[in-house]
Amino acid sequence: MDDDDDFGADADFLTALAQTPVTAPSTKRIQQPTPQRVQQPTPQRLDRAPPTNNASAGPKVVQPIPQAIASRSSGSTIQVSLRQKGNPILTNLKSFPWEYSDILADYVLGTTTCALFLSLKYHRLHPEYIYNRIKGLQGKYNLRVLLTMVDIGNHEESLKELSKTSLVNNVTVILCWSAPEAARYLELYKSYEHANASAIKGVESKSYGDKMVDFITVPRSINKRDAVALVDAFGSIRGAINARPEEIAVVDGWGEKKVRKWCGVVDEPFRARKAARRGLSRKEVTDDGMERPEGVLDRAIPLSRVPLREMSSLGGKSVESLHRSQNLTEERQDERIPGDADEEAAILAAQQEEEKAAREKKKELARRDEELSGGVTAALAKLREKH
Repeated sequence: MDDDDDFGADADFLTALAQTPVTAPSTKRIQQPTPQRVQQPTPQRLDRAPPTNNASAGPKVVQPIPQAIASRSSGSTIQVSLRQKGNPILTNLKSFPWEYSDILADYVLGTTTCALFLSLKYHRLHPEYIYNRIKGLQGKYNLRVLLTMVDIGNHEESLKELSKTSLVNNVTVILCWSAPEAARYLELYKSYEHANASAIKGVESKSYGDKMVDFITVPRSINKRDAVALVDAFGSIRGAINARPEEIAVVDGWGEKKVRKWCGVVDEPFRARKAARRGLSRKEVTDDGMERPEGVLDRAIPLSRVPLREMSSLGGKSVESLHRSQNLTEERQDERIPGDADEEAAILAAQQEEEKAAREKKKELARRDEELSGGVTAALAKLREKH
């Protein structure tokens, strides 16, 4: 072997290689991983998110609150349709200016109010005109006024027909007899365009003093100053009611007329006299078929008709009935107030007329019976003469 060969076998290398033990290569078994069961997560309810810090979140956005938009005013002028050109109503509109406009109604008196003009003389010739005009409004106004000029004599049937139409079509019928009166109605509706309901609402008294004044001032001739003076003089309403007329007359501001009015109101009975009279009177039918009023005393049972065995049982009842009749008589006397004198006279006169008519009818029936009996007697006499 050549010593110059760089790739020759080295003795030391061969020796070390020979001394190295020869081992078989170990084959390690690869173990597959065991498959795991996949478990689906249970659905959880999401809680509300915790409030954030205002300092870190910044200013909160606030939504604007919707505001009611004010209705657009129709101005201070009355809008007039071109159909009304030449109407004498226009010359009487003096409180408000007016102008012609292209509108469905004849007059526009506000954003929700309109008026139609109708002459009954024209309505008699063209009855279909007003129905077409109402239909043409198409419900665009809340208040629809039918200003009707009564310019005919026999207007009852026409007004009855218009009243039925107004109920069906939600129209307000206003009657007028002249052009100035019709113009005044239009001006009034225009002036109350923005009026509220507080003007026609009554003021309810809340304090005791106001309620006391309202109670005392019920008679027309008594005012607030008189009410305060009356309570100040007697200390209370009870004392004022129980006071005598001569005591009330010395109160400052209370004259004879006010005293008479106040005493007449406080002394007036609560029960109406007509109802009391209606309960005390009845009607009974007589033998001849006539009706006559029956009083309470007429329904009493005479003692001669009561058997002796029932006298003991009716003893207590008779006494009670006697007291009741006395009380009724006293009530009837108490209920007679000066203001009912004319009414009592009228009732008495009516009763007398009824009694007079009943007597005349009874005489007439008696006369007919006599005539009938006389005719029968004459016929029998003639039959006797023939036989």
